[in-house]
Amino acid sequence: MFNKTKTPPAKPQPTVAPVAPAVEAPNLNLTKKPSSPTTGNSFSGGAKPFSSVGSGLLIDGNVTGTGDLHLDGTVKGDVRVNHLTVGESGNIEGKVEAETIEVRGRIVGSIQGKQVKLQATAYVEGDITHETLAIDVGAYFQGRCLQRRSDSMAASVASPAANVSPAAPAAPASPAAPAAPAAPSGGMSSYDMSALSDLT
Repeated sequence: MFNKTKTPPAKPQPTVAPVAPAVEAPNLNLTKKPSSPTTGNSFSGGAKPFSSVGSGLLIDGNVTGTGDLHLDGTVKGDVRVNHLTVGESGNIEGKVEAETIEVRGRIVGSIQGKQVKLQATAYVEGDITHETLAIDVGAYFQGRCLQRRSDSMAASVASPAANVSPAAPAAPASPAAPAAPAAPSGGMSSYDMSALSDLT
């Protein structure tokens, strides 16, 4: 019952609530490198700058930069970046310029890029200027496709000796058809219209 050695009662220790880890805000300045490499971007080949705009964000103005952008939100203005991915909930109303463009969402405006791919869920209204274009089954596209030639293609076209192709065999002329007129002295050749009549 009684104890000769008295121990003081234990003092209550203050409780420490667990602290949630700090969440890093998205990097909207596309010219800075991110603090940690991100994954999941189909176009990035290394530690390139990468930014993401979430589905709840609306940007009223232009977006420019030298990095990669994944857009799930809405941009009312022009977008000019290195690589652009428009997610299924992404929406752009303005001009788009990038090296590589992958569209799963909606773009109303002109598109200019080296490689353009419209996924099955894409909705695009506007002209597309491209070097290569891929359109999946199910994608909606209303506009013109304007193919830009790469420097290597343009060089081969500029050199006429590089584009010599074998002559196509002449279509047999009917006995009643008149002979084709001689080529004018300016180097232009004329066509035998009777030989072309069987194409209609």
